[in-house]
Amino acid sequence: MKKLLFLPVIFAFIVSVVPAQNKLFTMEDAVLNGRTFLAPKRLNQLMWVKGSNNYSFVEKGEVLMRGSAENNKTETIISLETLNQELKKNNIESYPMFPLMSWENENTFGFDNNNQRISFDVKTKKIAVAEKNLGQGAMGHDEEPNTKTIAYCIENNLYIYKNGKKIQITNDSEKNIVNGQSVHRDEFGIHKGTFWSPKGDYLAFYKMNQTMVSDYPITDYNTRPASVKTIKYPFAGDPSHQVSLGVFNVSSGTTTFIKTGEPLEQYLTNIAWSPDEKHIYIAVLNRDQNHLKLNCYNASTGDFEKTLIEEKNDKYVQPLHPLTFLKNDENKFIWQSERDGFNHFYLYDIKGNLIKQLTKGNWEITELAGFDASGEKVFYNATNPNGLNRDLFSLNIKTNEIKRLTKGDGTHTVFLNDNASCFLDIFTNTETPRIISIYKTNGEKIKEILNADNPVKDYKLGAMSLFQIKSDLGDELNCRMFKPVDFDSTKKYPVIVYLYNGPGIQLITNSWLGGADLWYQYMAQKGYIVFTLDGHGSAHRGKAFEQVTFRNLGNAEMQDQLKGVDYLKSLTYVDSSRIGVHGWSYGGFMTTSLMTRQPGVFKVGVSGGPVIDWSYYEIMYTERYMDTPETNKSGYESSNLLNYISQLKGKLMLIHGTVDDVVVWQHSVQYVKKAVDKGVQIDYFMYPGHPHNVRGKDRVHLMNKVSSYFIENL
Repeated sequence: MKKLLFLPVIFAFIVSVVPAQNKLFTMEDAVLNGRTFLAPKRLNQLMWVKGSNNYSFVEKGEVLMRGSAENNKTETIISLETLNQELKKNNIESYPMFPLMSWENENTFGFDNNNQRISFDVKTKKIAVAEKNLGQGAMGHDEEPNTKTIAYCIENNLYIYKNGKKIQITNDSEKNIVNGQSVHRDEFGIHKGTFWSPKGDYLAFYKMNQTMVSDYPITDYNTRPASVKTIKYPFAGDPSHQVSLGVFNVSSGTTTFIKTGEPLEQYLTNIAWSPDEKHIYIAVLNRDQNHLKLNCYNASTGDFEKTLIEEKNDKYVQPLHPLTFLKNDENKFIWQSERDGFNHFYLYDIKGNLIKQLTKGNWEITELAGFDASGEKVFYNATNPNGLNRDLFSLNIKTNEIKRLTKGDGTHTVFLNDNASCFLDIFTNTETPRIISIYKTNGEKIKEILNADNPVKDYKLGAMSLFQIKSDLGDELNCRMFKPVDFDSTKKYPVIVYLYNGPGIQLITNSWLGGADLWYQYMAQKGYIVFTLDGHGSAHRGKAFEQVTFRNLGNAEMQDQLKGVDYLKSLTYVDSSRIGVHGWSYGGFMTTSLMTRQPGVFKVGVSGGPVIDWSYYEIMYTERYMDTPETNKSGYESSNLLNYISQLKGKLMLIHGTVDDVVVWQHSVQYVKKAVDKGVQIDYFMYPGHPHNVRGKDRVHLMNKVSSYFIENL
């Protein structure tokens, strides 16, 4: 792509400058404490009390509190000390912190304790204990709210627990036939494998046959000798697993499988039930991911009845949300689609007739939050046009009148109460650590229940700014910059570019620290500028913005990042000979790409968990963006980073977890081998026993290594 000779225009719209104080961050502060006492105060386990206008939270891990949306009163429900005393009376072990709980009704909350469900009555101050002998190794606890029947899995088979009895639904001895668990590697909005019908009479469940998928070894070096765990990993272009959907009739104990037909290599996504439990809806997507059918099936017979909606795209269709029936009309539903370029609501009837498009604009709906008591209004969360803000809106389904309910530019995380008369609003922006308020759903503020102090006010901080620059394609690209502590515009500073720039991820938001963590400020204290740019392909900017990268992952993204470098070099205080780059996963792919496909631009790179060759990555993700290695040979070849090792200039370190089952370790091992073959020197570090991300105390070690590499070489 031809580079423009003039510098991009910069539109600065948020600048946060914090007066310098005296304290400096340790790495433990930046990595671990940044999620505890150096994070803005929150109300732990904040939730609505079921069936009421009351809310509850746990204060300091020791006291369960309850407040009301109708007044300013807050009361103690029970302390941890009192709860533990009641537990001891029933020979139940006490808790060091208040247990994770949920409200069963307005007066009773409960929590799980091994094979027991413990309920506490807030009026009588007594507990009740219900045994739940699910069996050893039970996982995927999915409780039906009406009948309290629990669906769960042991190994690869599905069970339910009803009225004190365990009922086995599937009995597959072949371990690679898996029931009741998530499928399609958690793509397409899938995150579980069981789906209760509205009244709890039926349980739909995924059945996945992965016997035909490649075995892949994950080596555990903690045993003597080392041992191997074999997983199923579907490489792009290879055979994929085959999924079906079963429907279990709880009263009869029989299972019917939905007749989804052929080809067997298709994606069954976004499962939904009809309100009367007679039909089940599946968004069926072909393996090429460019043709979607929203199909209706008879839940009793499994027969196909009708295709309600078809969507095609010359690149890809990505279904992420099931249909949602209107609260006051079981003959109409809302479907979410990007067909006009942005994710919006469309109103359909159950015959598949489009009634009207409900929302429209160059912004995206991120979640359908619920309906009001009458069902006339639907509430949803959405972005603003530049993708940085999040707000709650109401939409009158009849009149299409839209009203913004949250106030203040920034990020609003909202929770509606059961009848959608009120919502909890957790608000943050670059100037605001966290404010929690309660509003009526007409937009009227009721009260503020938390206004968190700045947790890092005593630390020396660099100024942070959010702004936009123009890409070569004419789009505005969101950018974030942290300047060094004690910044002096007459000096020259090195820069670390931190990036991801891959599909489905947005790094920059109008929130506290701009969506960053304290490591950025740690490096600002070390005298570095830390810069991030969300380029084409990243999330929440519309379909056209995201699909620019189709069949050529890495190309448009590199051009965007280079446009960011052009901007950096235009700044008099940037040392253009000392620019480094760092990213993880897709960001690792981008880091390695920039270091070798654009040699000399960056002096130092640190690449974590990188994709090196897309033919070694999983089917569902890779084929959406790249097609198959057979149908897109040139795209796979041009993005294969093994082809560019000899072009490396500067210092490059690769880091990988040895039990990574997402971007398998083989990616970076192959890269090291090719570097040796070519006589190219790179640095390499592995984290034994860690999967795709390095977490816990070992993350302090990781970030010390990353930081030291830049400090020593940049």
